[in-house]
Amino acid sequence: MSNQPDPSGVGAVGAGNGSFPPPVPPVPQPSAAPTPPPAAAPPTRSGTGRRARTAAVGSTPDTDYPSTQSLPSSAELEREAERTSRSNASPRADVERAGELLGRVSDIFSQRVVGQEQLRLALVSSLIAGGHILLESVPGLAKTTAAQTLAAAVSGTFHRIQCTPDLMPNDIVGTQVLNYATGEMTTQLGPVHANIVLLDEINRSSAKTQSAMLEAMQERQTSIGGVIYPLPQPFMVMATQNPIEEEGTYVLPEAQMDRFLMKEVLTYPKPAEEADVLDRISNGAFEEPIRTRPISTEDVEWLAGAVERVYVDPVIKQYIVALVNTSRGGGPRPIPGLERHVRVGASPRGGIALMKIAQAVALQAGRTYVTPDDVRLLRYGVLRHRLVLTYDALADDIAPESIIDAIFAAVPTP
Repeated sequence: MSNQPDPSGVGAVGAGNGSFPPPVPPVPQPSAAPTPPPAAAPPTRSGTGRRARTAAVGSTPDTDYPSTQSLPSSAELEREAERTSRSNASPRADVERAGELLGRVSDIFSQRVVGQEQLRLALVSSLIAGGHILLESVPGLAKTTAAQTLAAAVSGTFHRIQCTPDLMPNDIVGTQVLNYATGEMTTQLGPVHANIVLLDEINRSSAKTQSAMLEAMQERQTSIGGVIYPLPQPFMVMATQNPIEEEGTYVLPEAQMDRFLMKEVLTYPKPAEEADVLDRISNGAFEEPIRTRPISTEDVEWLAGAVERVYVDPVIKQYIVALVNTSRGGGPRPIPGLERHVRVGASPRGGIALMKIAQAVALQAGRTYVTPDDVRLLRYGVLRHRLVLTYDALADDIAPESIIDAIFAAVPTP
């Protein structure tokens, strides 16, 4: 496993005194007779001279699992991204335009939010990957300010919904109102009809109200009086929850948690950053108008298309599949004793989320292809809410981040 510092910025959040043990290399099991390798497929040819790669399949007692292949060189990945591009413009031109647009978003974000680079990366990645994000932290860490700033940076509409136990579904999606003058029913759209929706303290709303958000988040539409109303594009839900609150809260079910592309855990800012906040408040810097020109919502939709066009090599896809299957107790190198800590591993939606976020990270890094580091960078945010821990793991205060690290350490990096 890499010795680089933890890119998530969360450290040992929730680790307590417990930590997941490092993976143990599997012991080779004797076999009666070696299994003959499958016949190699005939090599393919292409005009770019791409190296032919055949996925070797090794037989296991339970299932056939593709073995990890070596990743092609950067030059080969660049050529393959050019060859498979679905855009009229070259992938390099897409990256250059994306860099200019994302640079403006970053400049606006830094004018209103001090520090929180991990939060900015997670928010922008979720937005251009077309997903939603769940933020967990104690109060006062600029979650609302970050949501408002992101909406302003993309010229989008912004609505904030304060969740309470008596909040009803119609308060979110909208309702029909009788016009006494005409005797007709008119539709009044709810606050969910905005580009950026902040669902504050989502765990304070009832299960009925939480379920009302599922159609909006997944189908990107609402139903009012039997009529379908599409949501504006782009559309992203930022939900927040406070981990220290217990009274009057409702735990989010796993099905709803899985709808969020990412779950980011925020920590307190550094002392120097807190001092910078005080300086900006005292000199009125936060009240000054934004100096950088925002991008448009059409630019955000173009960025979403550019993310989908980032090339993902088959080797990277097999790497993601291996990671997800390892979280379920399988994979090329199963982790001994994982079932004692993980009751349910990541779903196929978790693998899709890993790929989409990796594509978004690669685009922000100025590359036309995905590398294993792109998959690893936001691994905690993508997987921490998709692992259902056992009672023993919760009792031992084992952090999901330590389990995720063990999963990534067990799977060979291409």
